[in-house]
Amino acid sequence: MKKAIYLITISALLFACATPKAVKESKKVIKGEWVLNSVTYSESGEYKITLLGDESKDCFEGSTWRFIPNNNTGVYTIGSAGCSVGDRNFIFTIQEIDASTGYYDFLLKPTNERGKSETNQGFRMRLAQLSETNMTWQQNLTVDGNPFRLNLNFTKI
Repeated sequence: MKKAIYLITISALLFACATPKAVKESKKVIKGEWVLNSVTYSESGEYKITLLGDESKDCFEGSTWRFIPNNNTGVYTIGSAGCSVGDRNFIFTIQEIDASTGYYDFLLKPTNERGKSETNQGFRMRLAQLSETNMTWQQNLTVDGNPFRLNLNFTKI
């Protein structure tokens, strides 16, 4: 009887902790190289923003991103003139938040080459759209007390 209860408990824990099928499928789609084509806002106007605690919107537009889902790592490369060019490493996770809508949270944490974070700071974004060719991240912010959404629009290379 104790063994049966033990096996049922272990099975329930494993099932509860398993990665949802939709997240596994998303990792397959996200694998590879992407270009961040544009950063747009939900409100019109000029805004000075720094993405991922790194560089300005202008520096990020045109950056290339490589996602390696089997170990949840990646690299983005900034190559725009007038910016701090080069590779930046990160780790990421995709967490399903609502299977009925298909929305996921995308968590990204900048790291060094060895996968260690110097600040232990991460960034949460909504993986709002993902297809074989396009991906959109959304980050909800508050600007002057009003809701504001940042959209990062990618295409697969």
